[in-house]
Amino acid sequence: MAMDDASVLSDDSDYDMITSIADLRAAVIPEPPPSQAAREAFNSCYLSPDDIQAFVQATLGLGFPASRTRTKRIYVDGIFDGFNVRHALQLRQAKLAFPSVWLVVGVFAARTCELFGTPAVLPEVERCEVVRHCRWVDEVLPDAPSTLDVRFLQRHKIDYVAVEEGATVDPAYDKLRLKGYDEMKRNGSVILTRRTTGVVSVPPRPTVLLPEPEADPDTPPDFAAHIDAYGIGY
Repeated sequence: MAMDDASVLSDDSDYDMITSIADLRAAVIPEPPPSQAAREAFNSCYLSPDDIQAFVQATLGLGFPASRTRTKRIYVDGIFDGFNVRHALQLRQAKLAFPSVWLVVGVFAARTCELFGTPAVLPEVERCEVVRHCRWVDEVLPDAPSTLDVRFLQRHKIDYVAVEEGATVDPAYDKLRLKGYDEMKRNGSVILTRRTTGVVSVPPRPTVLLPEPEADPDTPPDFAAHIDAYGIGY
């Protein structure tokens, strides 16, 4: 990604401005309460900000920052194809991981999805737009890298990368991404979000192409049926 991209912060003055904006937003994030049915279906939808921050503090241990006032820049990445409740609840946990968070979400390009063996059904621009409209997201990075490193975090001034618990021990997980997460963990830059259970995965419907009707050789074509308002036909 080019360094002059609008989504990349150019200097510390930009960062200070965004930090101030995030501080103002951190006071109250309007959120309707989950329904009783949702509370019974999804284990993470009823977690309070205090619950989430206590979990993050426990995962960081002694690495938990002493200052809880400065806005933290948290990063989450993914395909986000068929955005669902699991995506939304992970982004909610990332946004509420500290009292003030600027949430940056990376969306993989189609060629990156192909590398994972999970081709995206929706185009990247549509997946980015859906993510942008999630209440918890502050910034979207298209064409996100598949593997994270320290240079990426420094370029985007990322404090922590949010990773769903259990992902780094999943044998089906991409090995290169695991390598990047291991590097982030050694630097104390990874926070965990709880995995949401109860989500029903609906596979995308395949596109069905109906065959063209065969022409009846004994019936002459009806040219008048294809004449438009200007009298132009075949």
